[in-house]
Amino acid sequence: MEARPPREIAEQVEKVGVAKARMDALTLLVLAILAGAFISLGALFFTVVITESKLGFGVTRLLGALSFCLGLILVVVGGAELFTGNNLLAMAWASRLISTAEVLRNWAIVYVGNVLGCLGTVGFVVWGDIASLGPEKAVGKTALAIAQAKANLGLSECFARGVMCNALVCMAVWLTLGGRSVADKILAILFPISAFVAMGFEHSIANWFFLPWALALDTEHRVPLTGAVSNLIIVTLGNIAGGTILVAAVYWLAYLRGSRTS
Repeated sequence: MEARPPREIAEQVEKVGVAKARMDALTLLVLAILAGAFISLGALFFTVVITESKLGFGVTRLLGALSFCLGLILVVVGGAELFTGNNLLAMAWASRLISTAEVLRNWAIVYVGNVLGCLGTVGFVVWGDIASLGPEKAVGKTALAIAQAKANLGLSECFARGVMCNALVCMAVWLTLGGRSVADKILAILFPISAFVAMGFEHSIANWFFLPWALALDTEHRVPLTGAVSNLIIVTLGNIAGGTILVAAVYWLAYLRGSRTS
């Protein structure tokens, strides 16, 4: 079966957005917790894969980035609610099919659920002492290095990297809606997601795993708490801007402008 053309994808995004906005709160929260756990597992996979790699910067980043794709594959194919992908609800909102209150309700419940899923996964990872894997607890050292780099980013860098990240995440979700099979959806995810990870862009939900895990391991206080908190706030705002403006708004203007009045 052929992939859906872009105009049909836009209409599908609208339809899915309405359904997501009106989903009951408990279902939404449960699926959001799952998504947080799934993204955390992708982030953990990334951390393990790049640890002690001798393949060079670019190739190591690429292999780690492909590993990170596990998270969105589980979200899309397994069925879960991810805050960054749900920024596409802005298309249904722009067509006046859902209200501002419905959009904010969805985002709030899903964000909280995603955070709970991430923190729960951090708890299991700490309990299982995954940081001790590798020679001289190399995985834990990698986790700390990742978090240090994130917590030391400037505010403008966090925002810009958040914008670019969610433009690619929302494009990945967009492309999966064009596919008709599981294989189509997985292939649609691989390139946009591996690209944002390899290029060092910032994903707010993944950072709710990376940063708390590192803080739990950081007995020497090398990861600044204020930097970690700033990262989570500013990257979230950047993700919203990237998803709603660079993807939802652009495609709404291209394909749906004037097609809905109520």
